[in-house]
Amino acid sequence: MSDLPQGGSFLFSETDPQSIFTPEDFTDEHKMIYRTALGFVNDKVLPVMDDLEEKKEGLNHELLLAAGELGLLGTDVPEEYDGYAMDKISTCIIAECMGRAGGFAMTHGGQTGIGQLPIVYFGNHEQKLRYLPGIVSGELGTAYALTEPGAGSDALAAKTWATLSPDGKHYILNGTKQFITNAAFADIFIVFAKIDREKFTGFIVDANSEGLSTGPEEHKMGIKGSSTRTLILEDVKVPVENVLYEIGKGHQIAFNILNMGRYKLGGNATGNCKQAIELSSQFAVDRKQFNKSICEFGLIKEKFAEMNTRTYITESMVYRTGGLIDNIIHSLPGYPNPEGPVAVKGIEEYAMECSMNKVFATEVQAYVMDEGVQIHGGYGVTSEYPIERLYRDCRVYRIFEGTNEINRTVMTSTLVRRGLAGQIPLKEAIAAVQAKINAGVPERNGVGDLVQAAKDLTLFALGAAIAKYDSKILGYQEVVGKIADMSMATFGMETGWLRAQKALVRQGEDAARLKLAMATIFASTAIGNIFNWAREVLAAAAEGEELAGLYKDLNKLLQYIPPNTVALRQEVAAAVTSAIKYVA
Repeated sequence: MSDLPQGGSFLFSETDPQSIFTPEDFTDEHKMIYRTALGFVNDKVLPVMDDLEEKKEGLNHELLLAAGELGLLGTDVPEEYDGYAMDKISTCIIAECMGRAGGFAMTHGGQTGIGQLPIVYFGNHEQKLRYLPGIVSGELGTAYALTEPGAGSDALAAKTWATLSPDGKHYILNGTKQFITNAAFADIFIVFAKIDREKFTGFIVDANSEGLSTGPEEHKMGIKGSSTRTLILEDVKVPVENVLYEIGKGHQIAFNILNMGRYKLGGNATGNCKQAIELSSQFAVDRKQFNKSICEFGLIKEKFAEMNTRTYITESMVYRTGGLIDNIIHSLPGYPNPEGPVAVKGIEEYAMECSMNKVFATEVQAYVMDEGVQIHGGYGVTSEYPIERLYRDCRVYRIFEGTNEINRTVMTSTLVRRGLAGQIPLKEAIAAVQAKINAGVPERNGVGDLVQAAKDLTLFALGAAIAKYDSKILGYQEVVGKIADMSMATFGMETGWLRAQKALVRQGEDAARLKLAMATIFASTAIGNIFNWAREVLAAAAEGEELAGLYKDLNKLLQYIPPNTVALRQEVAAAVTSAIKYVA
């Protein structure tokens, strides 16, 4: 594990392009999984989308059974419990394909993610043996019950409580959980409650337990095809053997499972973006105005270039992170079946990257859907065209699995805490940037130089903020958010460029041409944003002559001549509308 890159290390070290995982590295098995999952969505889910939206009874469960038959519910489950124990790339491929499935993407994610992984990673052998085979087949529906009316992002403020029965055989649960995906048909719920109103603990609760009920379906803006209800617990008796993991350690389950959930959500968003590009490019090719297809107009070309470019960066980040997670799992004691708590501790190393994936992917998703509607014009807001549903469905992605605001604090707090504790060489990296300024920074030439400039700008701004606030920086969320945005944009810049460089070496210039163009487009836009965010951070950290000096140094870090991104965008747009789909 010591030879593997640390979480956040992209900011202060160079990465060999050949060391990252990219979609071009898919094995034949990965490609088969992609075809299977995409075929399932296209053949089984999309044809019944209207029925799903109208909440046809039993349909979600039928689709789960069909997905189970194809092996799409058990990639993270050990073979001992009828699972397939696949790598995290396979898991992400399925998540990407499910991103096209509207509300069913939430059904599938609830089943294979937060509704399953607590048992996979924290259940004992008996619990796994009892529940996992049914979850993998789809015969048992699962749901995750953490959120409460008064406890969303602040999960530990939960009021649901549990008390031990006089005979010591059961815990009695009381409380209300809100916004529970799959609640209508779940056979088991992963429920979090405080034993004696104090010890936050996870429980596996059977849906047929006396005193357990669900409220009516929520009338949601989007993802209407998924079930979302309130879970009501009134003196529900849960056998003591259904305590999940250890009493008082429910937070370890809840928070660690979120890392994988965030990673998978990045996959969902990637697939959703590709779907929107397909729909929008087909419409733009067919739609004629002023005697030509609207895809021929410059501002429409610009939209397609940006939609495709940002999706390329998202896809690159998601699969790079999947490769990091797979590598660290391979390094753990007991591989291929490391103990659950050991596995989630390994995955936690990349908590920052998982949060970056979630935030970046869902915000790109929002951009792509919005531009997709714009390309459709008035048709885009009518239910006759699927882009209208995609637009509604995507909004919630920035809320669940931790709001994007919460995830921004996770990014920066992870970086700062590890740095101040000496777990990563953050202080040394900040000092190195100042030394570089003192020695004189040459003009930046090319995307590789801009990537380094992005790292330097981020570390310089972070160094000024830490000098001002020290560990109290985490209490200044506006500053924390800007540092997160800078870090995230830097990770995206580097990842898109590394993927392009890897393709250049392996496949040649022609094959890598579009990747190089998109990496350049993104870097050219992102570096300006990073520079401006750095200015804001510095203004919050200093004033007067000190601030003027910091600005002077900041300017030294970014001297460059921008490329012709207009021409590059035209090239990318032409490729998209020629293929009528996402291209890379």
